This record gives sequence, structure tokens and C-alpha cells, in this order.
Amino acid sequence: MAQSPTDTTLLRIGSRGSALALVQAREVQSRLAKACGLPAERIEIKTIRTTGDMIQDRPLAEAGGKGLFTKEIEEALLAGAIDLAVHSSKDMPTILPAGLVLSAFLPREDARDAFISRKAKTLRELPQGAVIGTASLRRQALVKRLRSDLAIAPLRGNVETRLRKLEGGEMDATILAVAGLKRLGLLAAATMVLDIDEFLPAVGQGAIGIETRTDDVRTRALVADIGDADTAIALAAERAFLSVLDGSCRTPIAGYARVSGIRIHFRGMIAKTDGSEALEVWREGSVADAAALGADAGRELKDRAGSGFFVRG
Repeated sequence: MAQSPTDTTLLRIGSRGSALALVQAREVQSRLAKACGLPAERIEIKTIRTTGDMIQDRPLAEAGGKGLFTKEIEEALLAGAIDLAVHSSKDMPTILPAGLVLSAFLPREDARDAFISRKAKTLRELPQGAVIGTASLRRQALVKRLRSDLAIAPLRGNVETRLRKLEGGEMDATILAVAGLKRLGLLAAATMVLDIDEFLPAVGQGAIGIETRTDDVRTRALVADIGDADTAIALAAERAFLSVLDGSCRTPIAGYARVSGIRIHFRGMIAKTDGSEALEVWREGSVADAAALGADAGRELKDRAGSGFFVRG
């Protein structure tokens, strides 16, 4: 439920209404209140239903892709109905509407994926032909790369819905983000956390992004106080990589950057949805060159793949 505004409301946060989205919005609310020395009640959370939330009968890649989870929230932001928007960074398109900017990111949570099953302890131990439920083409491709015999079944809905479907026997296993499970207090549901070297995350996975109006100097300054510099640097590389590749929701793309002091390490991948082919790239350099490094990695993969590799929606 959205909080009721008061006469002393300082800021209005826009968020999707799922349990996970609201946990993330409350985290931003709490950090902003602490930074401003104010009670959390002065920062209102407004829930906004997005097109992505309404479409449950088909993969989002068929309906328009990532922007379906942000469109209505960004419209409210541009209209001045809210002052900032809180998003899962992996849901964010690389090109934002004119007048909006990602002003900050909270410290990144664990970016890995979790394997969840009551039939096997690991992905490799699943029975021949077992069914994996996922709506992510990236996860599908990586699963198929490891086990081409496994079947993929579309699985939409929030984290709790997906876990209920798994427990109900609609599939043999699923894969969910560790960050979401941790934020919801559901990490115990994970059977195994998948190693990043074997199962590369989605760009932005585990990072909460805060979007504001470009010209809203006051809000941008407040948000900057709670931002994490290393996460922003990592996301600059990852999103630049995705942007060069056009961020197609119909081509599996993975990318992860790690900041170590003044150095950044990046690995990116594109894959065929059936797991039959994958191309990888690595970069290392100065944090000052994060975006350029990510973009260069994207260009390399684009050149190596050729136009025939990418599936357009």
C-alpha cells in the first residue's frame, strides 16, 4: 500500500507495487531519511502499476521488453507526480526518456543467480529432460549451454509466485536472483548459489537504481548523498556495454563489472537462446574509463558476432 502524503512530505518515491519493489523503495526511503535527519514518514512511497506488471500471459520480450517495467513510473516522474523513482537496475533500458537520469545507485547486493529445486542439489544433477521455469532468455541460454537436454518453461510473476509454482510441481527447478531472495528474506529457498564464472549475471543485477528529473537539482543532491560510488562505476561499464549491443530483450546478454580500488574488471557475453553458441569478452582498466571500457567490449562482441547473431523484436 502507498503511504498517505502529509503536509510535511519532503519527497515522493515512485515504485512498482510488488513485495520486492516495495522493499527496495523502503530501503531508499530509510537511507534518505537518515541522510536528511528526518523521520521516514516525511518521504512518501507511491505505488504505480506498470505495463510489465499487467502482462502475465507471455514473455516480455514479445511485448516490448525492459521498458514495460518503467514506462508508467517514468511518466509520473516527468509529470511531477513523484520526485524520484526506484528501480531494479536490470529492468532499466539503456536509453532513458529525455529529461530523466539515473542519479545514484545503492550499494550493490549479491549479483549472482540461485538455482532452486526440490529434485536435485545442482543444475547438473537434474534428471534428463527436467523442466526449468524461467522468463529470462539469458538464464535459458546459460542453462542450455550447461545442459542442452533440459526443457524450458515460461515462468512469470513475482518471486513469491514463482516459488509457489515450483512447490506446486509445475516445473522441476527455477533460477532467481540472489539479491531478490535476500531482500525478501527468502534466501533459504535457494538450493545452490551459482558461481559468476559459470553463470554470468544480467547487466545491473543486484543494484537498486534511483532515477530523477535531470533539472531537479534539489532531489539529485539529496539522492547523491546515499549513492555508492563503486556501484555507479560498475554500472557505467555494464550499461555502456549493453547500450552498444542495443540491449535487445530477444538476444541473451550478460555482463558484470567488479571494482577493485582504482581498477575495474569486466566480463561480457552474448549467447544464442538455445545455448549452442556464446561469445565472451574481458576488459580491465582504470575506473575513470569504466564507460569507455564497457562500450569497447560491446563493440568487440558486435563485430565478432555479425548482424546474424542478434534476434530483433
